[in-house]
Amino acid sequence: MFDEAKIYVRSGDGGDGIVAFRREKRVPRGGPSGGDGGRGGDVLLRVNSRIHTLRRFERQTHFSAQAGGRGGSSRKTGASAPTLYVDVPPGTLVRTEAGETLTDLVAAGDTWRAAKGGRGGRGNCRFVSPQQQTPRLAEKGAPGEAHWLKLELRLLADIGIVGLPNAGKSTLLSVISKARPRIADYPFTTLEPNLGVVYQSDRELIVADIPGLLEGAHRGVGLGHAFLRHLMRTRLLVHLIDGSSPQPLADFSLINAELALFTEELGSKPQIIVVNKQDLPTAQEAWPQLGVALRERGNEPLAISAATHAGITPLIRRLFAEYDALPPLKQRTDEPTFSLLESAAEPLYTIRRDRSGRFIVRGQRIERAAAMTYWEYEESVNRFQQILAVLGITDALSEEGVQVGDTVIIGERELEWGE
Repeated sequence: MFDEAKIYVRSGDGGDGIVAFRREKRVPRGGPSGGDGGRGGDVLLRVNSRIHTLRRFERQTHFSAQAGGRGGSSRKTGASAPTLYVDVPPGTLVRTEAGETLTDLVAAGDTWRAAKGGRGGRGNCRFVSPQQQTPRLAEKGAPGEAHWLKLELRLLADIGIVGLPNAGKSTLLSVISKARPRIADYPFTTLEPNLGVVYQSDRELIVADIPGLLEGAHRGVGLGHAFLRHLMRTRLLVHLIDGSSPQPLADFSLINAELALFTEELGSKPQIIVVNKQDLPTAQEAWPQLGVALRERGNEPLAISAATHAGITPLIRRLFAEYDALPPLKQRTDEPTFSLLESAAEPLYTIRRDRSGRFIVRGQRIERAAAMTYWEYEESVNRFQQILAVLGITDALSEEGVQVGDTVIIGERELEWGE
């Protein structure tokens, strides 16, 4: 993955001012004439639409601008150094080493000054005063700025396709667009997101195939953080379910839990639910019951076969219709926390006991995960238990004295604690 990089930028030092005096014929007492130094070069990050990854920063990490020229006699100012441009791909987020967001470079030609060049030093002609007519005083140039920056690349796509590995995301992208992602019948075929353009009449939408998410993606499992952050810029998700899976509803629940645990914003993005692989008998048999179950939960799923192109035209119509129905995009004024599990702004959870002895667990992340769990499926329940363990809630409840048979309330769900 070439969507993260760390670079060192250093602007140029200002040129030195000099001490000089006029030494001309017939001017025996020439005054001070030392010129100022030139300004050091800035370092600017610049969006280049022909670049698509941060690969170049694997080879080069240090970028230093030139220093300003030294001042000259006869009040000559030293040459200012040229600006050093560092080209980055569209969608580059710039952060400090500590993780503070500095800027978001999106459109081609956008620039941001990463390091300001040092001011040129003043020559002695700048220090003349009634009290000092022949100053032997000048300034050296101001030093430039230097610091490390973290770069993150996020794809600029209107729609993101999400789902478990091997759900058929790459095949679907190749069918609805002219993209040619690498496709094979085994997990983890897609190691980097792919982009495609879907056309309808004279309109187009950019669609991203996000590599298959795994349980624990919100914690970085299977490059989870690298993949999930690409979804932050999308406005609509296509949630692709493998219709031939033994537990399609549990798969659906798992992906939604991973999205919600990564950020609340990502978990609440609108979705189009698509059940794939209707060319397989197992998927065809499961579809009627699966479709009813999804509708009961407030979804309106589509059944397709990316392999045979069945249902693709209605899907494309739905993509444009739902995208057009989205509210106007608001200008961001702040940057979300990309991993809620790493946020120190609020506790992950709280645990207390009420008067009846029940254990009350509160916390946005775990309550969202509980609300998105299909409790009627054992695999889905097991995955929720694993989330409890990962977040440290299982151990915390044990320390609070929970026993088998005790009642534990998480959000709106009342559970009986077991082994």
